[in-house]
Amino acid sequence: MSEIFNIYCDESCHLENDHYRFMVLGGLWCPTEKTREIAVRIREIKHKHQIPHCRELKWSKVSAAKLDLYLDLIDYFFDDDDLNFRVLVADKSILDHGAFNQSHDEWYYKMYFDMLKVIFDPECRYRIYLDIKDTQGGEKVRRLHRVLCNSQYDFSQKIIERVQIVESHHVEQLQLADLLIGAISYLHNQPGSSEAKQTVIERIKQRSHYSLRQQTLYREKKFNLFIWNGQGGRH
Repeated sequence: MSEIFNIYCDESCHLENDHYRFMVLGGLWCPTEKTREIAVRIREIKHKHQIPHCRELKWSKVSAAKLDLYLDLIDYFFDDDDLNFRVLVADKSILDHGAFNQSHDEWYYKMYFDMLKVIFDPECRYRIYLDIKDTQGGEKVRRLHRVLCNSQYDFSQKIIERVQIVESHHVEQLQLADLLIGAISYLHNQPGSSEAKQTVIERIKQRSHYSLRQQTLYREKKFNLFIWNGQGGRH
């Protein structure tokens, strides 16, 4: 039987006119059979730092007071062989939707496919969980599932079994994805003055051995970063 993976996806600065230059889409994935074990471990890290397991961890909450908590989470991600991450950074300042006869939404779905395509193995099955907060969430899920399946010639939905909205405060893996995506978005969208957030970014650089400013090798599995510059490409 083919192995099943869960992919936890989130996004940052994806709106067309939100005054941020870079859109960031990311996916954290792990074997489905390991999801409970991973969630328990993240709750243990919360408990170590006196955080209730029901409290949501987010990039926006990174502060000096809880810096050690977030550094422990980064270290846990890099230490657990069952966890992997893929992120796409896209420069919105170079977009010319008219030239490609596309809407911003159509481009957004193309980018989502570009982010996820490296993860997919036709011999495996995938369940994708999204943290979508806007009122169009249901339609986004249906459309994204359709785009992904058609792109993979998975018309019977045997590879991509489901695309589903979940609430991030119930899903520890999605909270970890938010942390990693938030760090990349913060770095590329002119980082602010938070020393705590800069420290978390430096820990990611240290553990990944990447600058986070340039894309990684195509087959990098643990922390895969793709910078989209409008030129296409297989990465």
